[in-house]
Amino acid sequence: MVAGGLAIGGLSYARDIGAEAVQIFVANPRGWATPSGDRGQDERFRAACAEESVPVYVHAPYLINFGSHTEATAERSVESLRHSLRRGRDVRARGVVVHTGSATGGRGREAALAQVRERLLPLLEELTHDDDPWLLLEPTAGQGASLCSQVAELGPYVEALDRHPRLGVCLDTCHAFAAGHDLAAGGGVKECLDELVSVVGEGRLKLIHANDSKDVAGARRDRHENIGAGHIGAEPFRELFTHPATRGVPLVIETPGGKKGHAADVARLKELRDH
Repeated sequence: MVAGGLAIGGLSYARDIGAEAVQIFVANPRGWATPSGDRGQDERFRAACAEESVPVYVHAPYLINFGSHTEATAERSVESLRHSLRRGRDVRARGVVVHTGSATGGRGREAALAQVRERLLPLLEELTHDDDPWLLLEPTAGQGASLCSQVAELGPYVEALDRHPRLGVCLDTCHAFAAGHDLAAGGGVKECLDELVSVVGEGRLKLIHANDSKDVAGARRDRHENIGAGHIGAEPFRELFTHPATRGVPLVIETPGGKKGHAADVARLKELRDH
């Protein structure tokens, strides 16, 4: 949801901060509503993004949790993600990002992953059109009974979904760092990305959320910081650009500071990429 609409508000903001890719919400990220959208806005947004060669990604609402022990939450998660995938297709999004969730109610990981399969695999099987978006799994920072925070935990998750051909990954640098991947250590970024490719296969990393971290590695706290101002630091992001797995993979920022902070982070990332 963008003030002023997608075509006016969303792209205008992206231009103002120098962005080369955009991530949008198509519903309230903290609610269950599934608004139908505006066909005219969708058309104008698609046309403008195509004209400016700006790839688009949709982030599904945060409440979605396919590992929930609550039936209402599981059912609403299906409805909400189906809506995000449909609206993603409407705006020609390359991918729809969804958090991998947690095993609530004291249930074990195996039972929760069985439910992930039951609820999520049918949604993947609905992605039959050439212009359907990829479903991008975003591991979390490791809070609570997280089903997937460290890269190795992506293995059982993608296996539960039969390594579906429309299934990809969105790697959040702050989440990975918080979950225990010390990206600030020498070779830490390479080690993390090498493991990611080994676990899920080549070509499944489709998007990166480039965020520094307010907390130390392994803190399991999801607190984003501006690029270079946190415990990850700037240099690991330079290393991020040089790994084969990230070639052609867009980065989006989810950092604090409003438009001024976002513009500075985009400029910093471009500098790290180009020099």
